[in-house]
Order: sequence, then C-alpha cells, then structure tokens
Amino acid sequence: MPHPTGFAYETHPDGTVLITHHGRPATTLRADRATRFLAEVTTDPQLVMARWTGNYKRGNERTARNHPRNRH
Repeated sequence: MPHPTGFAYETHPDGTVLITHHGRPATTLRADRATRFLAEVTTDPQLVMARWTGNYKRGNERTARNHPRNRH
C-alpha cells in the first residue's frame, strides 16, 4: 500500500482539530477525540491522519476482492 501523503492538521484555541487533505477539510475532531488524536499523531503523522479520516483503504481493494476467500 502506498504511504499516504497530503495530510495536514491545525489546532484551534477551543480544542478543535481540523484535518485537511491537499488543502481541503477532511474531518473535524472535537473534545476527547481531538485529545486522543493529538496524543497519537506524533508516531507517523501522515498514516495517523489518513486512518482518522477514513482515507486509508486505498490501493488494495482490487487485491482483496480477488482473494479466494472473498470470491463469490
């Protein structure tokens, strides 16, 4: 799977975190979710932001669909 790129995040004074992808808003995290995200984002920022926005299942769908266990 290719490594995700193009993600950025910004924190706001009210504790809200806005995650963008190529300059467009992808998701907004508030309260507890924002706190958990900020604690986790230090490991691998691009991968963490892709996972939190739901944009991490890209590139392997065709491979998974052709797997023998997934054929109908």
